[in-house]
Amino acid sequence: MSVSLRSLAKRFGALAAISDISLKVEDGSFFAILGPSGCGKSTLLRLIAGLETPDAGEIDIGGTPVAGPRLHVPPEARNVGVVFQSYALWPHMSVHDNVAFPVEGTALSAGERRARVASALATVGLSDLAARKPASLSGGQRQRVALARCLAQAAGTILMDEPLANLDPHLRQSMEEELAAFHAKTGATTLYITHDQREAMALADRIAILWEGQLLQAGSPETVYRRPAGEKVARFIGRSALLDAHVEACDGGRALARIGATTVEASCDTPARTGAARLMLRPEDIRIGTQGTGETLDARIVHTSYRGGFWEATATLEGHVEPLVLHLPRPAAPGELVPLTLAGGWVLPETA
Repeated sequence: MSVSLRSLAKRFGALAAISDISLKVEDGSFFAILGPSGCGKSTLLRLIAGLETPDAGEIDIGGTPVAGPRLHVPPEARNVGVVFQSYALWPHMSVHDNVAFPVEGTALSAGERRARVASALATVGLSDLAARKPASLSGGQRQRVALARCLAQAAGTILMDEPLANLDPHLRQSMEEELAAFHAKTGATTLYITHDQREAMALADRIAILWEGQLLQAGSPETVYRRPAGEKVARFIGRSALLDAHVEACDGGRALARIGATTVEASCDTPARTGAARLMLRPEDIRIGTQGTGETLDARIVHTSYRGGFWEATATLEGHVEPLVLHLPRPAAPGELVPLTLAGGWVLPETA
């Protein structure tokens, strides 16, 4: 079921946790809300789930209003399932009973309830562990119990609040794959809260960037990465350098920009803009060595770290304080000069 937010706001005393957020999560999509700790992500999830009431704005789920002026549909009537960071499992209940809990009070017959629980456990691969207690399960298995519980209640929308935060790093990749498979199999609209941009990029169809309770940008992972709407998004997503530039021309999404005496062909937003601007350079916008037709520059290495298969370095250009981020095929010592050419970039929108 789709989720629609219109001019949503929530305050806690003097703190504006959510400010004037409007957002549409399409039916069947995997949508990530991404931002640093304390930006309002969990508050937004709780508002959608019905665990908090907004101070202003409206929420629709599946086209039905559930929150607005003089309207608050209780959580149990919203047909949403929530996977909390703690998984919120009953420790004294078996896996089977945890999954069955949300359907026990429904109008389903006993046979229908048993069939739904069995189907949910089979979907997440826990049929053989149905008799166990949560304490005897791994973190990944406990997470799958929480997912099965959402399935059993036939929730059309699933809200996940930092579901991988409690897992060891080596387990996260496999659980990302399981979450993607779970979404593909169920088709449930999934709203995924995280501060981990790698998780969001790997899983989501669309990403919304939240910052201090405000929505900075929403779009596909590629759009948010390659075409950030401002400096905050550019610095938060991936690694980049933001350099002062002068845009001489911008037409059809392509810009001719100058950084000092160097000309760079970059991407730009429309409507066209010229003059002083900020140019974002990702590591892939920088060619190492003397290959290519662009003007060769010398960057001075500040620091190098091995990242598995390549070395990541920070380096400075003469006349610029902010360091570039380079991907090198070999280690480089601090102070070493590395030749490079600039092969792209993104001119930040004028409103940034």
